[in-house]
Amino acid sequence: MQDIKELLYMFSNKVSNVLGMANLTMTLVDIIEILIISFLFYHILVWIKSTRAWNLFKGIMVILIFVLLAALFQMNTILWIAENTLNVGLIAIVVIFQPEIRKALENLGDKNIFNSLFNVGAKPTIKKISDHTIDELVKATFAMGRVKTGALIVLEDEILLNEYIRTGIDIDALLSSQLLINIFEKNTPLHDGAVIVRGDRVISATCYLPLSDGVSLSKSLGTRHRAAVGISEVSDSLTIIVSEETGKVSVAVRGQIYHDIDAEFLRNRLGYLQKSEKKELTRMELIKRRFKNEK
Repeated sequence: MQDIKELLYMFSNKVSNVLGMANLTMTLVDIIEILIISFLFYHILVWIKSTRAWNLFKGIMVILIFVLLAALFQMNTILWIAENTLNVGLIAIVVIFQPEIRKALENLGDKNIFNSLFNVGAKPTIKKISDHTIDELVKATFAMGRVKTGALIVLEDEILLNEYIRTGIDIDALLSSQLLINIFEKNTPLHDGAVIVRGDRVISATCYLPLSDGVSLSKSLGTRHRAAVGISEVSDSLTIIVSEETGKVSVAVRGQIYHDIDAEFLRNRLGYLQKSEKKELTRMELIKRRFKNEK
């Protein structure tokens, strides 16, 4: 607590001294140093915004504001809690976002280092799905349901699913009902796992998704349904599930699963995804999804 107070005091004095300096001089080295730091800081923020770390970053900023207010008004208890949880929080951040950090370091060490540097965190343009794609999705889903072909189709929205795309096999093909039916056909190499759709294109197949551990989910649900709920808990995606046992169609979105839906319900949900404006899930909303069953 005393360390935080001293740090804030030193920072305040430093700012006051800088603002009070009448003859502030800058050399060429200072200008270059400022440009380098600004460049790196900008690209780090761009990288953070293109991953799930963006929600965490905003949460950290809110916490820092509260800590500064606590220091300003001498709230000793809050300062003591902040000081004793700082080290644990830093370790937790590294553990939680280990895949993103590893990917960023891999890009930095790539042979095309300059391209990676200037494009770090570049977010691909995500087009909303077209009416034709919606028709093809509905057609393929219920065609597979009639013959009891199991399927798991994830439609990406604003939060990128790159870490799950990397677990599968690249497809990058225009979505069609025939393509989806062939992918999920039994005993074919690509039928196991999930298909991830971005815009009007099938990006990857045989992808592994996180399983939901929600206690409110029925024990009768299989791995396919739990994976659909799991990916909807950590992103804003919409997932279509076709049961291999019953042929019934379900949809998982925002941590909720809707069972035994018809074509009209699915079309309306896809239409909402198509027309929804850009949105960002808050960290608090994701936490609520994960721990809604603990209340």
